[in-house]
Amino acid sequence: MTDGRSTMAGIAARIGARGLTTRWLVRAPIGLYRAGLGFLFGSRLIMLEHRGRTSGRRRYVVLEVVDHPSPDVYVIVSGFGARAQWYRNVLAEPRVRVSIGFRRQLAATAVPMTPEESSAALRRYIEVHPKAWAKLRETIEVAVGAPVTELPMVRVRLTGERTTASGRR
Repeated sequence: MTDGRSTMAGIAARIGARGLTTRWLVRAPIGLYRAGLGFLFGSRLIMLEHRGRTSGRRRYVVLEVVDHPSPDVYVIVSGFGARAQWYRNVLAEPRVRVSIGFRRQLAATAVPMTPEESSAALRRYIEVHPKAWAKLRETIEVAVGAPVTELPMVRVRLTGERTTASGRR
């Protein structure tokens, strides 16, 4: 017999996994960021604007900030691993723009972290947010159908360059 807590945790993970794989729900924060309301999410979420590796079209994704080691550096994680479209796009074109809090469309460079760097960043995240990680890990595992052994991460460094509305630097 299972206890009530593990049953509820499993249900919550299934609901969370459904949310992570429901396109309109995952993309809903993008509209708020584009409308200048990114500050509603504080500094824990970041909107990444990147280019499609084949189409060259602008793409957007909102991701959790795993670490913020300096004022101009943010670490973000690919919960869906190396197969995530945004992750594959920044590998092909590392010049991106980010919006976080009240700051919008900041030019940046996205560089994949080594597995060792990613593991260290994940350990720090787990230390700071143990309850959030416990729930998030189970949700990701249900969504991807596999245990989370490592998660690819990207270091986003603000370049200080100004961009125009069209995205040109």
